[in-house]
Formats: sequence, structure tokens, C-alpha cells
Amino acid sequence: MDFSKVKALPKDGLAGLKENWSADAMSGFVVFLLALPLSLGIAKASEFPPIMGLITAIIGGIIVSLFMGAQLTIKGPAAGLIVIVAGAVGEYGGGETGWHLALGAMFVAAVLQILFGVFKLGRLVDFFPLSAIHGMLAAIGLIIIAKQIPVLLDVNPSLSKGLGPFELLGAVPKFIANLDPRATLIGAVSLAIMLGWPMIKNKWIKMIPAPLMVLIIAIPAELYMDFQHTEPTYALVHIGNLAENIKVNVDFSGISQMGIFIKYVIMFALVGSLESLLTVKAIDLLDPFKRKANTNKDMIALGIGNAISAVLGGLPMISEVARSSANVNNGAKTRWANFFHGVFILGFVLLASHLIELIPNTALAAMLISVGIKLAHPKEFIHMFKIGKEQLAIFLVTIFFTLFEDLLVGIAAGVVLKMVIHLINGTPISSFFKAPTEVSFEGNEYLVEIDKSAIFTNYLGIKRKLDAIPPSFNVTIDLKNTKLVDHSVMENLHNFQHDYENNGGKVTIIGLNTHKPVSDHPAAARINKG
Repeated sequence: MDFSKVKALPKDGLAGLKENWSADAMSGFVVFLLALPLSLGIAKASEFPPIMGLITAIIGGIIVSLFMGAQLTIKGPAAGLIVIVAGAVGEYGGGETGWHLALGAMFVAAVLQILFGVFKLGRLVDFFPLSAIHGMLAAIGLIIIAKQIPVLLDVNPSLSKGLGPFELLGAVPKFIANLDPRATLIGAVSLAIMLGWPMIKNKWIKMIPAPLMVLIIAIPAELYMDFQHTEPTYALVHIGNLAENIKVNVDFSGISQMGIFIKYVIMFALVGSLESLLTVKAIDLLDPFKRKANTNKDMIALGIGNAISAVLGGLPMISEVARSSANVNNGAKTRWANFFHGVFILGFVLLASHLIELIPNTALAAMLISVGIKLAHPKEFIHMFKIGKEQLAIFLVTIFFTLFEDLLVGIAAGVVLKMVIHLINGTPISSFFKAPTEVSFEGNEYLVEIDKSAIFTNYLGIKRKLDAIPPSFNVTIDLKNTKLVDHSVMENLHNFQHDYENNGGKVTIIGLNTHKPVSDHPAAARINKG
């Protein structure tokens, strides 16, 4: 059935709940099975109490779904923020003190996210070069892998404490020499399931989420080996009682260390918002009803959720891509699927929390390593190379500085390198932040003429004029007077074309005859040689 031709969209609000509750509840249940172990693993890797991962998912589901501006995204803790959260806890002294102080920076970042939405900065994602964003995500993947290897091998946490990404990778031989064979076996089998599950062809088997299959195998194996009596306490998850953990945990005294505080406020707000907006953008493309999310409304809802989460001691949440994709694939119709996923997690924590404490940490580490592998997969490096050597350079520089220093320095290095490359390619400095863009119309035709350059730093101005064009017209975008059109703008123009044509209009991009692409990729940068 071609949903793009269906005129009746699913209803929203309580009418949508009444109309679609069965489809949304079923999808919410599948997402709950996926989110439960991942939320625990993300919290533990972030140096937060594991139960806080579940509290974050409950808030993201039950509360944020009431306000969110995207219909099919799932809100919850994200592996992509592990590096920042653990970094904040560590810089504030680690342990319970570090956790409480990190929450203060999280809360202020949440207020910033609300302001991003209020001042309609949902388009923030379009300012950053795509190669730098992908580099940041790949670096996060590598850091997750490095940090989870000792957990997968069930070595004493003291052996990896305080080590950076490069040091952790260098210490792998030491970790292997000190591994726990039985716990590592469970971790290795779990990792094989996580990596091998996408290759399974049987549709009935594939209906079982890979993390659930890991638990189905890991928990009985742990019980058979009697981990509770034969292994150190760090081998199993410990969550405690939900009622005892629901209290005000935020501590704002970390503001006295102003440098650390500001650094993490910026990183929580910036990286969390970027990841969330990228996910919303991706899920919009998957929505069978072709609905367009209200990114500013969604950012406000996300900020509200993060503020509540920070007060109670939870993690920062985003629109999470793997869970959101699973939500779409399992037939969700509205934002009530996110609500149901939160309800199911709450019910499980209240009624069956003792089962959670049977999960081996090596199984959770395997899940996180599989996430890291997806983020830093070799195909990401190959993809960047195909777009252009300069994109690969920006990608690699962002990765290196993120691993060497932190995410903020990494993405800044990527942005600076891209600007230097633009200068070398002849981009006028006067057009770095503003591209002269003229829009004219006659009858059913709109003409958009862009002058000087169309690059990531000035695309917001171009986008503002494109977004002002009413739907269902014939739009021609003329780039003949540009010296350079970079990869980020080419990608965004193709996305605009896709979205506009889905709403009944037509978009034609002209004026690139004298521009030479830097590679054969359709989204490669173009330099005017005329």
C-alpha cells in the first residue's frame, strides 16, 4: 500500500490515541524491549546509577510525548551523549558527587534547549558542516568502544579508571590478560548476536529485537553459572528501588567551577540538540504519512524533559535514532507510541525490577559496543572519501581532536578546517555568513538566484528564503553566480527538493554547468571554473 497517497492522516491528541492505540501500543511494546537494556547500559557507561537510565526513558516517554513536535521519534537516553555525561561526572570528581554536580550543568543546558525552541532555532543543525557532524558521531563511537572493552572482558574497573580513549586502546592487551573467562563468554556471545542479527533473513526471528535476544541468552547463562555468588559485584547490574531514587538530586554548586560548568552546559545543549534534530530529520524521511515535524516545538518538549530528568537525577535525552527507526518499522502511527514505551518501562520497573539485576554487565557492554561500531563503521570513512577528499580530511580532523581533547574542540576543529578549505577554493570572505539570495516569482514559477557562494556558514539565510516559498509551485534554484557550492549545501538543497516535491511542488537546480564537482558523488562540493 502506498501511504504517500493516503489523504487521511492519523489524528493527533486524544482522538489519535482512541484511533490508533492498538498499533501504537504494539510498537511501544517492541521499543520498550529495545530501550530497557540500552537505557541501563547507557546510564552505567555514563557513570550514573543504572536506574537513572530507566527514569530518563520513562520521562522521555510519558511526559515528553505530551508536548513533542515529532510524531514518530522515541525520546530517551542516548549512547551518543555517554562521552559528555561521563566526562562531566569525572571532571566534577566522579562518583555520587560528580553525578549530582553534572546534573546542574544538564539542567541549565535543558533551559537553553527550551530557548532554542522558543526562538525558533530548530534549524541550528543546518549551520554545522555535515562532515564535521559525522566525524563527531564516529569519534563518539570509537570512545564508546574503547570504554566498553574492559567491561566486556569483565576486568576490575580499577584497571581502566581515569584512562582516556587512546590509553584505553593501548591497554587492551592488559585487559585481555586479566579477563574473566565466564563473563567474557557471555559478552562475546552477546556481541555476536548484536552484530549478526541484521544478517538474519527469517522475518519471524527478526521480529525479536536483538537486545531482547541477548537477554534471553545472557540471563539464563548467568543464572546457570551463579554469578550472584561466584562473581565480583561489578559483574551484574544493580539498580535499587525506584521509590527511593525518585527525589531531587540536582546540585548547582558546580557553578563555582565556572570553566567546567560552561563547557558542559554548551556540550549538553549543542551536541544533544544536534543529535536530536538529525534524528528528527531522518525519521521524517521514513514517516509513511510524509508528515513534517515541528522542530522548534520538539526542542521545547525535549528541553522540558531534560530539565525534569536533571532534577530527578536522570540522563540527558534526545530523539534516539535506533529506537525511533524501530518505532516506524513496527507500525507506529502517532506520538502515543513513545508514551506507551515509557508506560511499559515504568510497569516493568515497578513489577519486575528484580529481573533487571540478573543482567550481566558484559551483555550491556556488548550492546553499547555494537552501537559504537555502527557510529564508527568503516563505511562512514568510505562514504566521506567518495564525497570528496576534503570531506574525509574534515571528518578525520574532527575525530582526532575529539579523541585527543573533547567533542567541543573536535567539532570546532572540523568547522575551522572547512572554512580554511573554502578560502583556498576562492570563497569571498564577504559571503562567509551571508549569501546574496534573490527570490522572484511570475505566475506559477519561483526563481531563486544565489550569488557569491553557498556554504554551510551562510545556508541558514538561504534556507529562510526557501522555506518562505509557498507549496505546490515550480521552483528553480539558480547557482550560476556562485564561486563555490559546498557539500553541506548540496545535501540540504537535495533534501529541500525532496520535501518540497513531496508536497506537490517541483524543484529544479540549474547553473552548475561551469562548476566542477570534487568527486562523482551527487552531493559533492562544486567549484566554479568558468
